[in-house]
Amino acid sequence: MPIKVLDLHHHAIRVSPVPAEADATRDFYGRVLGLQPDPGRPAIPGVPGYWLNSGAHAQVHLIGAQGTLIDLGGGIDPSLPHVAFAVEDIAAALGELGRLGIEHRVLSGAVGAGSEQVFLRDPAGNLIELHQAGSCRCTAASRAGEQPGYTRVWSAVMFADMRGFTGLSERLSPTDVVPLLNEYFSLLTDIAVGHGGTVLNLAGDGLMAGFGVPKERRDAPECAVDSAREMLDRFGGLAAEWKQRHGFDTGIGIGINAGEVIAGNVGSPAYTSYTIIGDTVNVAARLSQRARAGEALFSSAVKRSLDEHGHSVPVIELPALQLRGRAEPVEIYCIPAARRVDFRPLA
Repeated sequence: MPIKVLDLHHHAIRVSPVPAEADATRDFYGRVLGLQPDPGRPAIPGVPGYWLNSGAHAQVHLIGAQGTLIDLGGGIDPSLPHVAFAVEDIAAALGELGRLGIEHRVLSGAVGAGSEQVFLRDPAGNLIELHQAGSCRCTAASRAGEQPGYTRVWSAVMFADMRGFTGLSERLSPTDVVPLLNEYFSLLTDIAVGHGGTVLNLAGDGLMAGFGVPKERRDAPECAVDSAREMLDRFGGLAAEWKQRHGFDTGIGIGINAGEVIAGNVGSPAYTSYTIIGDTVNVAARLSQRARAGEALFSSAVKRSLDEHGHSVPVIELPALQLRGRAEPVEIYCIPAARRVDFRPLA
């Protein structure tokens, strides 16, 4: 039975990754075709992009990317030019694709709370996206009337940052650095999503992900810890390749915390994105900053959840850490990789 498509949702077009050139393309669509920007759409962090309203339902998405931005496997990158349809029942659509044996990939949580995008190719190789009608800003009326909503949710928060990136940037040209960053972010995002995480931000050489966001799950800390262990292991192999190819050392430091966060769309009238905020997030960020390359540091809240669920992970208990702005020290634990390097500057 054919998948029931309700509307054409958007057409994604790649434009220059240079902000000024991306802006010029946006201005062309406004000046020549009269398409007006939709400021309520979440953007891809660090990537110039604009959503332009086109009629009662459809939009045009200008994405300022070059090369592979997100690798879902099977040659599918959702930032490539594609046409997107809103369908009546995304679960039924997935079932039909499976019945027909059509290869597809699913991207969850990338464009907002509860979002689920399904990507496939037609016989001519064109990329197609399907998503549940009503799960996002599917009509001009909903875009005009939408108010930012905020939800309290118990989750685990992870920050991962590359160590040695400054030296890497100084020694290589930007055209050499960008492919390395794409390798790095592709690896980390694939791992986070594979463990049920939602990638909330990519900036510089850092990644922020939530586990149990937007849908709460009690095993969120275990998912985050398993994700961190896989990141440390697999990035070790990638760092070894970079060392052989370019002669520099790199590593990742990870921080994880668990607790209540506020989830919702945050920003200005010109730019908004779905994210999480709160003390739980701040502590995770601080732990990431303290971690050496090859370490994942996590709080006692995460350790308590691991113990309660019988999730055995080899860890090292470290002395309590006094974080700036907090009255009491934070109990911390460490998951070490086989090799650790301290890139932090001496105080």
